Amino acid sequence: MNKVAIIMGSISDMPVMQDAIDILKVFNIETEVDIVSAHRTPEKLFDFSQNAHKRGIAVIIAGAGGAAHLPGMVASMSPLPVIGVPVKSSNSIDGWDSVLSILQMPGGVPVATVALNGAKNAGILAAQIMGSSNNEVLQTIVDYKEGLKQAVIKASESLK
Repeated sequence: MNKVAIIMGSISDMPVMQDAIDILKVFNIETEVDIVSAHRTPEKLFDFSQNAHKRGIAVIIAGAGGAAHLPGMVASMSPLPVIGVPVKSSNSIDGWDSVLSILQMPGGVPVATVALNGAKNAGILAAQIMGSSNNEVLQTIVDYKEGLKQAVIKASESLK
């Protein structure tokens, strides 16, 4: 089965990005995790972006804070779907700089953007993309969503 790459601009993004790693384990999807800085390691960024699909990666989740150029730069060079996770970092403007840097992409260079620190939803979206061509993954998503539904029903019944 193909993998999901989870990259981040800095090790300080790891506490947020761990949520994507954890939820992809629930769906039994293998991950490749790395630090790729758009500003500090541009050569690594170019190599990663241009060759990820050759290593069996199907979807890329890219998280970054501050100027957050990582997801967009990856999307500009990779043929794969890219999901951007804006990270509220210590040097950010309450996270809005990250959100807008990822959200406002030019035409032809799409990045699917999740909420601020929304790595869990990025992982779920990556699983749904993979599930569109893999029935085993699709079934784990169906089961996961049924579990969410049952948790709400149980909580509702506990109030009666």
